[in-house]
Amino acid sequence: TNGTEEEPPIDYPIEDSLLPLEPDDANITQRPSPSRDFSVPMDCVGDLLMVWDFCSSFGRQLHLWRFSLEDFENALCHKESNLVLIMEVHACLFRFLINEGDDTFKALKRRSRKSKITLITWTEFLCDFLDSVDIPDLCCDVGTIKRGHYGLLDPSVKLRILRELVNQIAETMLFKGEVDELLEQRHALGAARREEALAEAKQKRKEKERSKTGEEARKKNSPQVIESSEDSKMKESTEGETKMENGSVSSGKPEKSEKRLMANVYLRKHKKQMTDTKSTSKEKVEKEEEEAESEEGEEEEGEEEEEEDEKGTLEMRGPEQRRQYYEREMEKIVIRTNTLGKDRNYNRYWWFRSNGRIFVEDSDCKEWGYYTSKEELDALMGSLNRKGERELSLHTQLEKFYDRICSTLQKRAKDIAHNIEMEEAVVRRSSRVKAPLHENPASAFQRYVNKWKED
Repeated sequence: TNGTEEEPPIDYPIEDSLLPLEPDDANITQRPSPSRDFSVPMDCVGDLLMVWDFCSSFGRQLHLWRFSLEDFENALCHKESNLVLIMEVHACLFRFLINEGDDTFKALKRRSRKSKITLITWTEFLCDFLDSVDIPDLCCDVGTIKRGHYGLLDPSVKLRILRELVNQIAETMLFKGEVDELLEQRHALGAARREEALAEAKQKRKEKERSKTGEEARKKNSPQVIESSEDSKMKESTEGETKMENGSVSSGKPEKSEKRLMANVYLRKHKKQMTDTKSTSKEKVEKEEEEAESEEGEEEEGEEEEEEDEKGTLEMRGPEQRRQYYEREMEKIVIRTNTLGKDRNYNRYWWFRSNGRIFVEDSDCKEWGYYTSKEELDALMGSLNRKGERELSLHTQLEKFYDRICSTLQKRAKDIAHNIEMEEAVVRRSSRVKAPLHENPASAFQRYVNKWKED
């Protein structure tokens, strides 16, 4: 009308920036603001997460027992120079570089021949590493480390050193070989899962074909059964008619005397009554027996059906349990942690399986935040506009891992509540008695033990 053509309907999802800033959908809620309570400086939170995730993912290859992100952050901010957690992280990374075949880190290898990496000597290995990489921003702190004051370094400097260590390890052929082995394990698990899925599908097809052939056979046999039953009924009816005819003939024989005739009539009536009563009693007994048999048959069928149901549930549990097993095994073999997705403003969302938080990284990689509760997760999902491509993809990933994320969030909340109770119990102790170190959860990073340490 009026010479204007109607605009075609929009095919969603579309580019997020093309959508209005204030969506017209009333179901889209306001996005919660993430917490930004970090102990380390904001500009090095990314390095903190990267180093911790690397150590957690490749702990087996590094011979480094896992530790929590909170303990790692507290250890980096601690002013003591000889913390076991910090020493073990560096020592495992140094050993990996020493075991590398090339001569990139000759100084480390020479020192490793003279002494082992211990709480006393690990800073010497660190200085040799910094001299080898020759990075001006890091080499300026070698003097402080040599004087035994590593703990006085800024956490950002400590993280830059660890980041460089991780980057150097990632470039080694030894590490690439380890990653190739992990990839082969993942491929093997995937192939086994696919083979099992194909076998299950094949079994289902066979069962369907078997059921179809059984139904066809029953359909073919059913007319013959009906005909045979009709024939038997016809035979029974003809036999009954012949019996009646024979009876009438036999009953129609003339008697010699009237008394004898009356006696025979009386006898026949008496016999008939007796046979009727017997037949009725027999019929009752037969009916009762048939009803009892039918009830027993129904009970047996019910029991068989229950057994079949139990077998069916067990058979259903088998594939489901195997599927969960494959998923768990796949999760153990982590090559790298990918983002859950991006929102409209290109902020990236991260979820690490061994930490109960969803981290938010802004598009400039300068600001970080995190969500810690199920309510915040629900609010985040409710704030995503699924008409946009990026936010639809992010919402899909959050839905996919929703149950797991919620379980990790709840576990972390319980752990925090337990730690608060423990800290309050320590505070309530008499001020004259110093609380033992192991009773304070805040100092858990000082009790770290590397259970995967190489002998």
